[in-house]
Amino acid sequence: MISSVASTSTKMASTASVNQFPRIFQQSSKLIPNGASSPFNRINFPSLSAKPAANFSVRAVVSDDEWGPDPEEPAVAVLEKKKAPEIDELKKQLIASFYGTQRGLSASAETRGEIVELISQLEAKNPTPAPTEALTLLNGKWILVYTSFSGLFPLLSRGAALSPVKVEEISQTIDSVSFTVQNSVVFAGPLATTSITTNAKFELRSPKRVQIKFEEGVIGTPQLTDSIELPENVEFLGQKIDLSPFKGLLTSVQDTASSLAKTISSQPPLKFSIPDRNSESWLLTTYLDDDLRISRGDGGSIFVLIKEGSPLLN
Repeated sequence: MISSVASTSTKMASTASVNQFPRIFQQSSKLIPNGASSPFNRINFPSLSAKPAANFSVRAVVSDDEWGPDPEEPAVAVLEKKKAPEIDELKKQLIASFYGTQRGLSASAETRGEIVELISQLEAKNPTPAPTEALTLLNGKWILVYTSFSGLFPLLSRGAALSPVKVEEISQTIDSVSFTVQNSVVFAGPLATTSITTNAKFELRSPKRVQIKFEEGVIGTPQLTDSIELPENVEFLGQKIDLSPFKGLLTSVQDTASSLAKTISSQPPLKFSIPDRNSESWLLTTYLDDDLRISRGDGGSIFVLIKEGSPLLN
């Protein structure tokens, strides 16, 4: 009887101890907030002695829980990979690098190296891997903003030297319906503009490559531009100079020039043949989107063009 009571008491005590365990666990768990490091799961990482790679940055991470950081807990160094610049940012950097280069004519070796690097990064992110299969994107008028093609440099330097006649625009117009290409150079003077164009046909040879065969060149007749306007007066070295006496002379000159330009403009454009040795070429489009195109020609020349009407031209 006594032993039975003792045995029963022992069982009750054991049951009470087991029943107390959940409450003990709950109370102890409240002492360790969610997400905090505990003595049982804390891992001490060795300090980083090696210098991180250039594509990585080091950031110190400190425990941040509802009680604040543990002053005794050391910060952990974490390697984070730097994010590569997005395409839009790369395009902005590329366009900015063209400033003052006169479409590549006066670019320094350092600037050319920077441009080539930016072009390589954009080519690696090309959103149109098969440009010749996206003819709607290729179609339209493209304005040349940079080139490494030395064949254009004499033209650009001549335009820069023949003041006030300048090379106003170099463009390439692609018609994906008729498979034609028209390259055009526009010269602008004080009273008129004229152009030299070459007409060609192209064939698709690969997802990126087209073969171009030039058929003829055309020298456009001069087109009359807006007249020159003189102000009433100008200030020079603190003195106001009246320009009204010159207006009559300028008007006479402009009338004569306008009459001459109209006479010339009524003439048909002058066509010329292209030598066989220069009649064929090929072009590889290595980057293409809605407003930017990068192409490489035979000989390794680079051409960067912007679609007419694109905000990038601003």
